[in-house]
Amino acid sequence: MVKKLPPLNWLRTFEVAATTMSFTAAARELGITQSAVSQQVRLLESHLGRPLFHRLPRGLRLTEAGDALLPLLGDAFTQIANGTAEIFGDLARVRLMVRATTSFAALWLVPRLARFRARHPDIEFRLTSSIWAADYPDPAVDLEIRYGTGRWSGLKSDRITWDELFPVCSPDWANGPQRMTRPEDLGRRTLLHVFGFRDGWPEWLAKAGLTDKIDGASGLEFDLGLAALDLAERGVGVALGRTCYAAERIAAGRLIEPFRIRLPTDEAFYLVSAEGRPSTAAAVAFRTWVLEEAATARRQG
Repeated sequence: MVKKLPPLNWLRTFEVAATTMSFTAAARELGITQSAVSQQVRLLESHLGRPLFHRLPRGLRLTEAGDALLPLLGDAFTQIANGTAEIFGDLARVRLMVRATTSFAALWLVPRLARFRARHPDIEFRLTSSIWAADYPDPAVDLEIRYGTGRWSGLKSDRITWDELFPVCSPDWANGPQRMTRPEDLGRRTLLHVFGFRDGWPEWLAKAGLTDKIDGASGLEFDLGLAALDLAERGVGVALGRTCYAAERIAAGRLIEPFRIRLPTDEAFYLVSAEGRPSTAAAVAFRTWVLEEAATARRQG
């Protein structure tokens, strides 16, 4: 069993020699001498404890071990080349890496991205998502969207949501025998919870004066707001919507707000970046655009 990775130059030399089936051709491609190619291949064979070539009077032939190793190395070097080109390839391109929580990305950010793209077609945008923010920012990420109070050590933040919490359910429950007309009707429905937020069903029920009538801890729990809204739309239960998550689905008629009781919440989503880190032109453009979108969304309620 090989316990230590051989030097990459040995592996690369073998891969070129095995592809060309010639130490001379490999030497020309790699810009080294034929004797250097031969030496590096022998060092690799010694390291692996197996011959990789049959040295024939008129050429080379791969051994069984060499034949097994070649496609492995070919795939590996191709992946390295493609990854390097993707990250560092065309330096003239403007790249921007943004990370956001999964539900916020799907429910608020992605539906608006076409407008950012129309304004900045030159910016190559990459969005990654996570359920909750990491304790420490990823240095590869230019900007991150986090949920909380806006106070994180070493980060500067801009608030982008001002949310209220309110029940949402399927439009099918607007009429007929399943119709909900009073908050007390929630007692015969399944409550859909999203954990990780400070405020939830117990706080909303307290505002509605229903703490003693409805168990605010009962129901189904999820770590994705997106999952709770999807199930509410399908008539599985009642989700506690927040403005930034539910507004678009309500406007599209996919969800309804059965009661006009809303609970403001002090926590919000923030656009954050590392303090002291110079902002790229792409990051500045994205921040400007996001804050404009946030201001518009706040005016529209």
